[in-house]
Amino acid sequence: MLPTERLKGIEAFVCTAEAGSFTAAAERLNLTNSAVGKAVARLEARLHTRLFERTTRRLWLTDAGAAFHRTCVRVLEELRMAEQVLAAEKLEPSGRLRVDLPATFGRMRVVPLLVEFAAQHPGVQPHLSFTDRFVDLVEEGIDLGVRIGGPDAWPAALGHRYLGTERLVFCASPEYLARRDAPAGVDDLAAHDAVTYGRADGSANPWLIQRGTAPVERREVPGRFIVGDAGAQVEAVLAGVGIAQLATWLVASHLASGRLVALLPEAATDGLPLHLVWPRSRQLLPKVDALIAHLAQRLKVQA
Repeated sequence: MLPTERLKGIEAFVCTAEAGSFTAAAERLNLTNSAVGKAVARLEARLHTRLFERTTRRLWLTDAGAAFHRTCVRVLEELRMAEQVLAAEKLEPSGRLRVDLPATFGRMRVVPLLVEFAAQHPGVQPHLSFTDRFVDLVEEGIDLGVRIGGPDAWPAALGHRYLGTERLVFCASPEYLARRDAPAGVDDLAAHDAVTYGRADGSANPWLIQRGTAPVERREVPGRFIVGDAGAQVEAVLAGVGIAQLATWLVASHLASGRLVALLPEAATDGLPLHLVWPRSRQLLPKVDALIAHLAQRLKVQA
C-alpha cells in the first residue's frame, strides 16, 4: 500500500470521533454526511477493524478505535508541525520555547545562557521548568531538555547531543577538617561523616571510588546527612557537616575561594553524562534549532 493511501479517511475519522457524529463532522469538513460516512467505512474496511459502535441515536469509539484515534491525532499534529517548520524555516526564531532543566544545574549553568539567548532573539519567549525527574518531552510538549544522566539507548522519537561528562571530587570545608584529620586514602573515608544525595525513593547515591586503573567501585555510604537537593547538599558541606562527593561544576567557585577543600585528588572520577535532548518532530523549528546550536557551543559540564 502506498504511504498516501494510509492517510485516506484519517481526517474524517478524527473529526467524527471528536465531533460525536457524522453530521457534525460533515459540517466541520464542509462535506456531506454520506461522504464522511463512506470515508470512515472505507477506512474500517482497509483496517479490517470496527472503529465505531453505532446506534440510531449515538456513535462512540470502540477500544480499537480509541487507540487508533490517539495515534492519528499524534500523526496529524506532527504533520501540522512539519508544515509550520517549512513555512517558518527562513524566519527569525520566535514564539514560546519550553525548556526543561535539572534543578540545580539548570539554575546555575543553563539559565544565564538562556537569558543571553533571549536577548539575542527578542521574539522568543522562554518557558522554563525545573525538575530532577526525567519528564516525557513529547508527552508534555517540551521543546528541549537538558539531562544529566539518561538511558543507554535514547527513544527513536528523541534527538540528543552529548556535551561531556561531569567530574566528581571529594571535598569538605576547612572547619570540618580542623575538627577531623583529612583522609589520607579512600579507605579512611569510612571513618568520616558523609553528606550524600538522597533519591526520591528514600535511598542515597553511592560514592564512586577510583583506585588507579581498576574499575570504579560503587560504595554504599551510611550518610550522616542525606539531602535531596544538590544545592542544599553543598550548603551542608560548607557548614562543616561532613565530606561529600560533588560535581566540579557545582563546587568550582567554592574550591577556588577556599571555602571548600578538594580531598584525595587521585580518587576523582567521572560522574554522569550531560545531554541536550529534544523531540525530533520539533528539531527544525527555528527557535529549537537555534537554541540547540547556542547551548551546544556554550554549555560545558566540567568546571
